[in-house]
Amino acid sequence: MTIKFLSAALLAASLLISGCNDSSPAASAKAASVPVSVAAIAADATGFVVGAPMSARTVYVFFDSQCPHCSALWYAAKPLKSQAKFVWIPVGILNGASTSQGAALLAAADPAAAMDEHEASMMSKGGGISARSDTDAQKAAVAKNTALLTSFGFASIPTIVGTHARTGALVTQEGAMPTEALANLLGLQVPAK
Repeated sequence: MTIKFLSAALLAASLLISGCNDSSPAASAKAASVPVSVAAIAADATGFVVGAPMSARTVYVFFDSQCPHCSALWYAAKPLKSQAKFVWIPVGILNGASTSQGAALLAAADPAAAMDEHEASMMSKGGGISARSDTDAQKAAVAKNTALLTSFGFASIPTIVGTHARTGALVTQEGAMPTEALANLLGLQVPAK
């Protein structure tokens, strides 16, 4: 019984600190064509804000709607949303549903609520939110987000980009992480348990 629990805990921990990637030869051959820049992301990416909208601390999260590691990060970031503005940027990497669901999230009247609905559906093996047919502009935005992500040389999602709250240093992370590790990466207060 203890060994079974320990094995499950180790598997869960490995999933939380990992990410999905595009393991195609083309993706692995891509090198960064531009340096990672918060300013470039702010100017060129299209996403939706979750958390403190007026916060001086902005954290950008590139995610794929079909990625289980992105889902884990969605839940891990929730306790930190009072300390930072998280901008969730959908990309289309894993499969055909990635782009259409990312576009549907961008087109939603309340993208954060739509993301909660989507993640609940994914957790229950429901496949996520339904694609919409009126999202051509949003599909183009997802494609542009994907190109931006790959131009930085990132090959895994989720990808986190921000600045450390205390030092101001650029921080990047490919892969999900638990709340405490995310708070430490970003220089935020670790929430009380």
